[in-house]
Amino acid sequence: MIQEYCQNAIARAEYKKLDDGTWFAEIPGFQGVWANGESIEACRQDLWSVLEEWLVMKIQDGDPLPCFNGLSLHVKEVAVV
Repeated sequence: MIQEYCQNAIARAEYKKLDDGTWFAEIPGFQGVWANGESIEACRQDLWSVLEEWLVMKIQDGDPLPCFNGLSLHVKEVAVV
């Protein structure tokens, strides 16, 4: 489920070539998730890593996660005995 969520989020990414020849990308609705790289592929790979780290922090802090394309992630607390 997390893999599908990330794939769909990355598919929404917006890329822009900067004046210095590098690439910048961000995902609309995912505040603070952005990356840049020497190539569009390097930028995409960095964006994927940033997204994964961002999700871990959001889940850890109990923050809500964006819902899009009918996808949502919900974390349930489970008591361990």
